Amino acid sequence: MTGRSRRDVGLGLLGALLAFGACEAVSRAGIVQRTYLPPASTVLARAVGLAGDPAFLDGLGATLRAWALGLALACVIAVPVGLLLGSLPVVDTAVRAIVEFLRPLPSVALIPLVSLLLGSGAETEVTLITYASVWPILFNTMYGLGESEPLAKDTLRAFGFGRAAVLLRVELAGAAPFIAAGIRISAAVALILAVATELLSGFGEGLGIFIAQAQSATDGTRDVLAGVVWAGALGLVVNSALVWGERRLFPWTPERRAARS
Repeated sequence: MTGRSRRDVGLGLLGALLAFGACEAVSRAGIVQRTYLPPASTVLARAVGLAGDPAFLDGLGATLRAWALGLALACVIAVPVGLLLGSLPVVDTAVRAIVEFLRPLPSVALIPLVSLLLGSGAETEVTLITYASVWPILFNTMYGLGESEPLAKDTLRAFGFGRAAVLLRVELAGAAPFIAAGIRISAAVALILAVATELLSGFGEGLGIFIAQAQSATDGTRDVLAGVVWAGALGLVVNSALVWGERRLFPWTPERRAARS
């Protein structure tokens, strides 16, 4: 780790400790009733205890499977479509109105419709995750193609390479860091949709189901917050892993060079 990275990690830990201490103090002092805000230490202890609960871990695994499958399908769909739209302006213009119509639709609003079409199984959850995750990858792919190096493309054309070769050898390589950034954004979106779909639909198993069922439990607030801690921890781990992967795969980008300096 560089000096800057160590400083960033230290500041992040300090912020987390301050937030933890503030929540603990507010609850212990009685400023907010413990029914509504249990002490942070109690919530954290419950979250740690859930790591030894087989039923909870099974549900967590179901959420992660839906998340991974939905994100993978989004990549399979978004990258080729983004390359097509980014390299063929005529096609982009033809479908732009459809894309801009579909993009703002909130995925959670589609839960009733998708449930009617696909039933109350994992198919609905994966479909909604895929739909929400497609857009960041798609538009980052298109943007990345526009940022490719013109000189490199002209050089390949001068040596007789065709359009497909230029796309694969130069434009796709140049767009790769942008695609990776889009995947990182979509990974967070996919996790949100995985939990939200389970929470709002009320079917299946998963972290969202655990949170929904915890609302009616005796220590409902504690368990709900413990589930939220798990969701936040998963998001942090996923984002950190993808950031690490980006730094290893694309060390030549300006952002990565600045981070090492």
